[in-house]
Amino acid sequence: MADDASEVRYPDTNGATTQDSLTNGPIADSIKSEASRTGQEIRDLKSAKVVPSTTTATGQPLTYYHSLLYSLLSWEQPRATAASFASVVAFIFAARYLPLLRWFFKFLYVVLGFTAAVEIGGRVVLSQGLASSFRPRKYYTIPKETIEAVLEDFEQLIDFVLIEFQRVLFAENAVHTVAAFSAAFSAYWLIKILPFWGLSLLAVTIAYLGPLVYINNQELIDAQIENVQETMNSQAHQLKGLAEERTSHATGIVKQYVGDYSNKAQEYIGNRRSASPEVAKAPSPVIKKEPEAEVLVKTTDFPEAPKDEPVAQSIEHTQAEQQPLVAV
Repeated sequence: MADDASEVRYPDTNGATTQDSLTNGPIADSIKSEASRTGQEIRDLKSAKVVPSTTTATGQPLTYYHSLLYSLLSWEQPRATAASFASVVAFIFAARYLPLLRWFFKFLYVVLGFTAAVEIGGRVVLSQGLASSFRPRKYYTIPKETIEAVLEDFEQLIDFVLIEFQRVLFAENAVHTVAAFSAAFSAYWLIKILPFWGLSLLAVTIAYLGPLVYINNQELIDAQIENVQETMNSQAHQLKGLAEERTSHATGIVKQYVGDYSNKAQEYIGNRRSASPEVAKAPSPVIKKEPEAEVLVKTTDFPEAPKDEPVAQSIEHTQAEQQPLVAV
């Protein structure tokens, strides 16, 4: 009895203490604080959807996706950016390793099969459908304002993609064009050894972590970029000088040949002009004519013209003589 009286029982507070430390301890407070900060940064990120004041080289206004993605990828809201990065990576892995499409169809046929079974069973047993009894008075529809907002967001997204592609294509910023070329060239070769999900994961990682690395090492990277630009400018000046030298040399050679041919042409024309007076002074060639045969006409070669006029009697006498004699 004394042992029982001397035994002191303390309440078991280990479970309560653990639960209290999980709900109201520093860990819980830290989690709640981070969650609240993350939610606030996400709201700030959504409020960053404003049309920037800058324009393109052609004077066109940009879309609010430019400011949104700049705020997202520049880690201005680190918790919101980290949450979006983790969400995208999780979606890539889920699409790779989880049969999401099969799960969707499975969920669909389970829900429809359960609804059909409940409805038919209710009509057979209770003479009243159970699923139809939960039918709302009015089917749900999407408000027109929501559709317009979604279409506007989609339009802004398409315009953002088109504007950025054209700005890169027409070299509005040479650095961006070179970076896009490097990315496209790398993707062309990496797609042969990496699956699509691996290439997508690599692209997302570079897109999110690249700006973060640049922000943390901005001075060093800017110095290296400046050195590269100076080297490229010096090489460009050297090439320009070499091209000008070659061009001037080729121009001099062409001018020399043109001058030589011009002098030769002038000498030839001068020789032709100086030769023309001598040709005029030269004696004209004598054309020898063959002697024509002399024709001697004498008066004795022609008969004499009759001097007496013919008499009619003589004509008649002549005709009489020519008639034959007729016997009497």
